[in-house]
Amino acid sequence: MGDVRSVGELLEGKARALYTVEAEDPVRTAIGLMAQHHVGALPVLRGSELAGIVSERDYARKVVLLGRNSLETAVWQIMSSPVITVTPDDRARHCMELMTAKRIRHLPVVESGTLVGMISIGDCVRAVIEAQQHEIDALKRYIAS
Repeated sequence: MGDVRSVGELLEGKARALYTVEAEDPVRTAIGLMAQHHVGALPVLRGSELAGIVSERDYARKVVLLGRNSLETAVWQIMSSPVITVTPDDRARHCMELMTAKRIRHLPVVESGTLVGMISIGDCVRAVIEAQQHEIDALKRYIAS
């Protein structure tokens, strides 16, 4: 099958805005940002360092189900850490396999130690489907010729 796009290429096709939350922020801040920007997870920073990732799933399981208060609970208390990351050179298919194996839906993209973006399982699925469609189209052209 044809090669699937790189993470860097996926990021080029996305909005450039990268939303993050600080580890010490209240969980309510993170949930508000996710709702405002229509994203399911946020990278968590301590200063400029990537400390973890927090998702709607973390909120549901570690705040709501445990009866915690989202204004009194800090993001670092519910975030997933250490965080699994990828680089712009990784391929979308590899990322999709990684997310499936680790049962996660979002991957921060890190280049030379700096957070440069986020990709989701949806981004990877779209890239794989696109690659498959290009291959199908090429095979159809070959058969028709």
